[in-house]
Amino acid sequence: MIFIRYRGRVLTGICLGSLLLVANVAEAQRHRDPFTRAEIDQIRDASWEPQQRLSLYVRFARERLVALEQVRSDPKTKNRARETHDRLDDFLLIYDELNDNIDTYVDRKNDIRKPLKLIIEADTEFQAKLRGLKDAADVPQQEASQYEFVLTTAIETLDTSAEEHRKLLVEQEEASKHRKKFDAKQSGGRPE
Repeated sequence: MIFIRYRGRVLTGICLGSLLLVANVAEAQRHRDPFTRAEIDQIRDASWEPQQRLSLYVRFARERLVALEQVRSDPKTKNRARETHDRLDDFLLIYDELNDNIDTYVDRKNDIRKPLKLIIEADTEFQAKLRGLKDAADVPQQEASQYEFVLTTAIETLDTSAEEHRKLLVEQEEASKHRKKFDAKQSGGRPE
């Protein structure tokens, strides 16, 4: 326990508790959940369906970029730099969740070829939108500097992930061919 002297009195738990409360509130504000309650319910309902669940993550990521574009184009937006930062952060958190789920399905040996094709298309779309924001000439440097780190991180994450997604699709296609050959041999038939 920390003891603090104030005007001859010892203050203990109240000060410490107050400091911890303020720290927890500040931490909670920094790490807000990018998902709405309805989105969380949809994700939970699709937990065992890779096609459905991964499609949801792509949709939610796309919606965050649409919200970002709306914030950027709305002249009534008060703190455009902060709003841009927050929308980018939400996008990145959702995209990281998408990648975590891909890893989970790969570890389970699920066939995710179909959703991977959707994800690869979305990667290209997302990269173009984020690069467009980075290259926007009409953004004051002072504003851009407030979200530059999260934008750069999002672009780098997308670039790396897009490459990994393409490699994974090739691996999944090869594994599918081998499974078909193996199944054909097991059944006494010929491979297709």
